[in-house]
Amino acid sequence: MVLNPTELITSDKNTTVKLVKALLGQARQRNKHGQTVIEGVHLIDAALRSDYPFVQILLSESAHSHPEVQQILTRLPTYTPILALSDTLYESVRSLGTGIDIMAVIKIPTPSLSMMVDDCLILNDVQDSGNVGTLLRTAAAVGIHNILCTSATAQAWSPKTLRAGMGAQFALTIFEGLSVQDILNNVQTPLFATSSHTDTVIYQHDLKQPIAWIMGHEGQGVCDELMQCATPIALPQPNGQESLNVAIAGSLCLYETLRQRNYS
Repeated sequence: MVLNPTELITSDKNTTVKLVKALLGQARQRNKHGQTVIEGVHLIDAALRSDYPFVQILLSESAHSHPEVQQILTRLPTYTPILALSDTLYESVRSLGTGIDIMAVIKIPTPSLSMMVDDCLILNDVQDSGNVGTLLRTAAAVGIHNILCTSATAQAWSPKTLRAGMGAQFALTIFEGLSVQDILNNVQTPLFATSSHTDTVIYQHDLKQPIAWIMGHEGQGVCDELMQCATPIALPQPNGQESLNVAIAGSLCLYETLRQRNYS
């Protein structure tokens, strides 16, 4: 059975419309309400495949008849509220360009950090949403499920990071807003971090045991407090570039870890 929208919204004064605009555009509002917005069929499909609960679905009036939207609607729990917006109103709300006009409001998970003895990825003030999303997507791909984010890291559940992660967030356990001390107190796994101050390249390290990889701020790198507790590793750059983008560096580290464990 395909669920039908319960009402058609035409005014931008509608409470839900105002909330969705705020969630799409403001980190402060996402923190205040503990909610975010996923846009488009791909992200909604990723959430459905992970049995992730929806607060509600919004779609444009004309999108309701789209085959992919119909397929999404048939997979929703029957209690999911569905609101249809006039095409003009939906266009004024969305943050994506032209596409299939459907979005969902979801709750942002807030897991409690406990002692960590398995593989994990630590994002130490990585500030670009695209970099964070890429790192989350790579971590999910190689099977690292725990992500620890210090307080200045870009929001893992912001709409921009969700798009960059292509739904990887739904396969991960993400701890946000952590202090460096939170990490040092709870992560028992050996810390590894890329550094320009060592000559020992990644291929000389044994990465077969559980590892906590630290990826740092795009300009300043990993903070001194974490670096002092970590094993520094170098990524070879024979052509002498000053540094690698943090998402590229992180992906190389994660895939070398995977190679040593499964493909050596």
